[in-house]
Amino acid sequence: MLNKTFSALADATRREILERLSKKDLTPTELGEGFAITAPSLSHHLNTLKEAGLVTSRRSGQQIFYSLNLSVFEEAVKFFYKYTNTKKNK
Repeated sequence: MLNKTFSALADATRREILERLSKKDLTPTELGEGFAITAPSLSHHLNTLKEAGLVTSRRSGQQIFYSLNLSVFEEAVKFFYKYTNTKKNK
């Protein structure tokens, strides 16, 4: 799962989407505001983030809201922490 996570995070547009979702849950229309990308391109980025487990979606009536999945972020942080918590060579 971490391979998909890191691959998804490699793209600046997807990182911006995550930044926006860190403030509140948003619809695709709200997420697309201010981006110079098409709706199909935004949909592709959202699907990539969902496949990586970084975002989830829920339907409310006819709207779909996207939100961060913090458990995947916690897993990635644990991965990095493991390397920062090792003893230095003597």
